[in-house]
Amino acid sequence: MAFDLLLRNASLPDGRQGIDIACQGGRIAAVEAGITAPAGWVIEAGGLLVSPPFVDSHFHMDATLSLGLPRLNRSGTLLEGIALWGELKPLLTRAAVVERALRYCDLAVAQGLLAIRSHVDICDDRLLAVEALLEVRERVRPYLDLQLVAFPQDGYLRAPGAVRNLERALDAGVDVVGGIPHFERSMADGATSVRMLCEIAAARGLRVDMHCDESDDPLSRHVETLAYETQRLGLHGRVAGSHLTSMHSMDNYYVSKLIALMAEAGLAAIANPLINITLQGRHDTYPKRRGMTRVPELRAAGLTVAFGQDCVMDPWYPLGGADMLDVAHMGLHVAQMTGLDAMRACFDAVTTDAARILGLEGYGLHPGAHADFVLLEARTPVEAIRLRATRLAVVRRGRVVAETAPRTTRLTLPGRPEALSPAAYAPPG
Repeated sequence: MAFDLLLRNASLPDGRQGIDIACQGGRIAAVEAGITAPAGWVIEAGGLLVSPPFVDSHFHMDATLSLGLPRLNRSGTLLEGIALWGELKPLLTRAAVVERALRYCDLAVAQGLLAIRSHVDICDDRLLAVEALLEVRERVRPYLDLQLVAFPQDGYLRAPGAVRNLERALDAGVDVVGGIPHFERSMADGATSVRMLCEIAAARGLRVDMHCDESDDPLSRHVETLAYETQRLGLHGRVAGSHLTSMHSMDNYYVSKLIALMAEAGLAAIANPLINITLQGRHDTYPKRRGMTRVPELRAAGLTVAFGQDCVMDPWYPLGGADMLDVAHMGLHVAQMTGLDAMRACFDAVTTDAARILGLEGYGLHPGAHADFVLLEARTPVEAIRLRATRLAVVRRGRVVAETAPRTTRLTLPGRPEALSPAAYAPPG
């Protein structure tokens, strides 16, 4: 039979080399060496790495690319960012939110990022951001999977109207139940909010993704309640705790108990390395805490752990660019995951493990999966992180949706080669 698309001579993240990937009708039809059937379109991988698409498991698309509106975050702190977002919300228009989000999705596709879970603030009674991102979700559906989380930024119990607005957002089609228990007025209110939100998710058959303990306070322990409610309501495998930065400051004895409870509940964890390392530890002098949660320990206990971008050019973070390899690179360093298997796990944290948390159907490089993948200017996942490798081709449903020229530098050094590729030195692994 003839295929729609054939990618030849690829290296795969699991170490296989010389593999061909044949696509038909938007799905992968075969993954094996030496496919000889004709194809309407052929991509020569030349032994380079082909990966399933990058996945961002934690983002705020309603705020993205709003840097400087209505002013800059002068202190660079989390709390000023929240206050600044509160100033911006009344000034938002649906058209502006849609346009910024679409521009970000364009950037994401160019970087091989084809699935994003975005939290969307529901504390504005207009639900303007919700309506805007629901529109964006439909417009980008042909080329990007956008999953939305109903997020009460100002507190589910603390913000007037948030309880009602969250239900309205879910009724409108938002996919996931969110929360922020550490931002409630008291620890008791935080625990109550976790219980109420998990009950909503259980009743509706939805997933949960909760901003949890995004704090340097070791006594911020709402993830314990999240694990308990997950157990009580039978939500195993459907709940994620995002940030979890207080775990960085907790004593080891308590954490040994906590991680066991999280594993028993089948919780997933989402760290946001770029933002956690930037916003946490702001009250420290020296030594200064890193702030990111305990990624190696969570993984060792069997939890699925992913890395998210969180913010790009918004009230909380003035940098970023939809590059999940940049996120993996920071996560690798902050968590001190420089062993070979650990570095490969950081690649999984922005691909397969993130896809597992989102529950993406048809994800991966196997027959029957969606024909979605990225050709990278690298030969292994570790090299891709090291180089923040160029995405030479991005394929969605068997169609090339983005291409970037190889990165080459022209040298004028006596007695040396004229051209230098970033992958010129390729160590094993």
